[in-house]
Amino acid sequence: MKTKLISLGMFFFAFFMQAQEYFPKNDGVKTPKHDRITFVNAHIQVSPDKAIKSGYLIIENGKIVSVSSGKPKKVQGKVIDLKGNYIYPSFIDVFADFKVETKKAGNRNWFRNQYSPEKNGYYWNDHLNPEFSAFENLNYDQKMAKSLLNQGFGVISAQRKDGVARGTAVLVALNQKGADNVRVLDQKVSQQFGFSRANSSNQAYPNSPMGMIALIRQFNYDANWFMSHPQLQDDFSIEAYNSTRDLPQFFDAGDKTKILRAAKISQEFNLDYIIKGGGDEYEYADAIKSTGNRLIIPINFPDAYDMTNVFAQDYVSLGELKHWEQAASNPAVLAKSQVEFALTTADLKNVKDFRTNLIKAIDQGLSKENALKSLTTVPASYLGKSDELGTLEEGKWANFVVSSGDIFETKTTLYQNWVQGEQNIIKPWSTDDLRGSYTIKLGEQTYNMQLSGTPENLKASLKLDSTKISTKFELKNDWLSLVLPTESKDQFIVLNGPVSKKGIQGGTAKLADGSQEIWTAEKTGMLELNTKEKKQKEKALINPSVVTYPNMAYGSSSLIEQKTYLIKNATVWTNEDDGILKETDVLVKNGKIAKVGKNLKASGATVIDGTGKHLTTGIIDEHTHIGANGINEGGHNSSAEVSIEHVINAEDVNIYRNLAGGVTTAQILHGSANPIGGQSAIIKMKWGETPDNLIISNSPKFIKFALGENVKQSWNPVGSGRFPQTRTGVEQLYIDYFTRAQHYMNNKNNGVDQRVDLEMETLSEILSGDRFISCHSYVQSEITMMMRVADQFDFRMNTFTHILEGYKVADKMKEHGVGASTFSDWWAYKFEVNDAIPYNGAIMHDVGLTVAFNSDDAEMSRRLNQEAAKAMKYGGVSEEDAWKFVTLNPAKLLHIDDRLGSIKVGKDADLVLWDYHPMEARSKAQFTMVEGAIYFSVDQDKQMRASNEIEKNRIIGKMISAKNKGVKTIEPVKTIPTEYECETLEL
Repeated sequence: MKTKLISLGMFFFAFFMQAQEYFPKNDGVKTPKHDRITFVNAHIQVSPDKAIKSGYLIIENGKIVSVSSGKPKKVQGKVIDLKGNYIYPSFIDVFADFKVETKKAGNRNWFRNQYSPEKNGYYWNDHLNPEFSAFENLNYDQKMAKSLLNQGFGVISAQRKDGVARGTAVLVALNQKGADNVRVLDQKVSQQFGFSRANSSNQAYPNSPMGMIALIRQFNYDANWFMSHPQLQDDFSIEAYNSTRDLPQFFDAGDKTKILRAAKISQEFNLDYIIKGGGDEYEYADAIKSTGNRLIIPINFPDAYDMTNVFAQDYVSLGELKHWEQAASNPAVLAKSQVEFALTTADLKNVKDFRTNLIKAIDQGLSKENALKSLTTVPASYLGKSDELGTLEEGKWANFVVSSGDIFETKTTLYQNWVQGEQNIIKPWSTDDLRGSYTIKLGEQTYNMQLSGTPENLKASLKLDSTKISTKFELKNDWLSLVLPTESKDQFIVLNGPVSKKGIQGGTAKLADGSQEIWTAEKTGMLELNTKEKKQKEKALINPSVVTYPNMAYGSSSLIEQKTYLIKNATVWTNEDDGILKETDVLVKNGKIAKVGKNLKASGATVIDGTGKHLTTGIIDEHTHIGANGINEGGHNSSAEVSIEHVINAEDVNIYRNLAGGVTTAQILHGSANPIGGQSAIIKMKWGETPDNLIISNSPKFIKFALGENVKQSWNPVGSGRFPQTRTGVEQLYIDYFTRAQHYMNNKNNGVDQRVDLEMETLSEILSGDRFISCHSYVQSEITMMMRVADQFDFRMNTFTHILEGYKVADKMKEHGVGASTFSDWWAYKFEVNDAIPYNGAIMHDVGLTVAFNSDDAEMSRRLNQEAAKAMKYGGVSEEDAWKFVTLNPAKLLHIDDRLGSIKVGKDADLVLWDYHPMEARSKAQFTMVEGAIYFSVDQDKQMRASNEIEKNRIIGKMISAKNKGVKTIEPVKTIPTEYECETLEL
């Protein structure tokens, strides 16, 4: 029993010692000591643009001593004859999924959020941890390292993969036999950032993408300030960042849109972010190229969906289907666009899929030279290690792969991966590639044999004259066995023979009658792809689907362009003193309204017949939440520093649907999670453009404020949430924040040296009249309170939105000078709207307020023409004034009526042609034009619906075919996109 206990203890001790391979903390980097080894007779790919057909490589002490063509004049130490096999530089992964130990926070308590950081002396937000060291928290994962080695990788950068500021990464050689201090090439090789909360913290802020952007911007302002004021340094996080800011800075963005967001931060602070994408960059290649940022690209191509269930086919969007078909072309498209990128194994479910996917990318047009650059010289340059890694040149680390042939060919076998001069065996090494064509002679019979497959898994096909003969081939322990059938089904001829360094030459055959005979073999040719395989390769190079704008349903094959249009003989609703003009023409040129009148002519113009139809300016939705990735930053009671402009989602299908409803412009507002919300975005519905191209240039600055049940968190038990939790508390919050803003602004105006505070900068703009407030409001007492606060700090409220009790205080609103953007007839959907009436808009209008109807809803937004008609029904507003509720009046509230809201020469050509009176329920937009470009038309829509179905069915057919051929498929899952509204919270 005692012996058993001792043995068990020794087992656990050995297991523990093997499992715990944490890096030492202070030993530094050391060079391994190895004898000299010379590799001869090798095809050596020295670098992506330099190859030696037959040469030698000498290594010693983990470094390359010499590399050249021919044979070495003098040989010392061990010699390895590669017999024509290939040597490539080992790959480098700058974003590998390697294990970095980080603590995890407990479950988040939504009813008692954490608002303060847990660490003293560090930055005020725990989602920024630039002081974190991956070196000090890395557990060398032997299993993962082996997987990476087998794919050709020799060096990886390991980093924390959550949080906004993530700390420094460590550069590790995948030397399975080396000591820890030999493996570590650089303890702090780069700084890491990203768009995610830290798993180690439950701090409430940020809880939205725009909050993360604002946080990292504020952090950079703070870091820069402390750089110029080192004597005031009092923050360990910023000190850690500033001490390493000369390192390469990597940013984990995650997709094409987020790349553009990270690039804007990079440009704002003159940073050279190297940005990791998500594999869909081909859709925004030109925009990404224009940023000038370098990229890291995963090749985690999506699996095909199982489309054999016709009901499940509707679960998958055309955009998802197209991405499945196009994803492998992403590296080739980026290379063609001259975007520099490194490839990574990150995001792959299984690292074993890396090389398979890499070859798919090459089949889709990525050159082998660019493929090798993206895995060697480019990542080495990203890390500032080009003098140590990336090529097989004298003095660099001896990191290289030995393969049977071209490393980017499917049938090539990777035999060994040498890292720091240490051999790592991937697969047993055959000294010769036996594949090819052979002539076999057995007595008077001559057979033609073709060996294919991979070097370690050979397949044989045999012909006698032109007759194909079934055969069984086996190679084991360098001994060949080939079984041939005879005319008798139960009798066979068995050929045996050795396989030597000279290959297959022959051996002894045992005939069916038991006698023996000598057979010989002669290799007559190397393996070539058969015709079927060649055709498949050629077909793979053709991208079968076209990238559209956007690359989803209702996308166009090219970006929509401005044209010259002449709309003839329409009923024109000018919204000007001219009123409604019958049988009138409108000329559109260079995106502007050029002329309005009768019998107009214009050479080269596309003529549109408006006879019997109504032409109006585009509808403007003053309050919506479509077209954004996240609406609420509710982590603080004030989020004035965040901006919807930073999270525009240009691919929200509601933009297209809005165009179908005649909407051309909208203000995307922050939600109502907090009293002081975020900055808004005013966009044009330019379907297919990138996010920044939707934003109206030089548009007025707005911010969302909110009152009522939402901001005092009526849903939360009293005392368990953040301040404020009463309506009086909301008022005090405004007073407190504006008092701080006054102090900040006074200091700034007086030249006081102070840190940039993005929140105070925004609130100061309100005080100075440079930013306008759109305030979510319901009950009269709070409406009056908000105007009183504005008067106290000498600014004017711009717009009360919702404002369902506006009819009670319309006179006070007029005196203050505030406008109203309300609902037409919503009421009783929560307690504070019980006094709402459908006559609200008409009453406020009659008092003399500028009144608009808004949607606050993706569905209603495309039916605002009908909402406008309700002002005629409830209150008797004239048809022209009712139409202004959704056109000119919201333009006035948004301070863009100098260019939008009416049909007037010189204004933007944002026009809608209706088949009936624009406020009739049956009326439909025949076309919707934005700045002289038609983004929606009934005819185009019909064509696109038909082509979308054809395209979808074509790709579904390919997926079904793929499944029938044994390709892995996944079950379709129905996903419902988030329809954002005021109260939508995320994270």
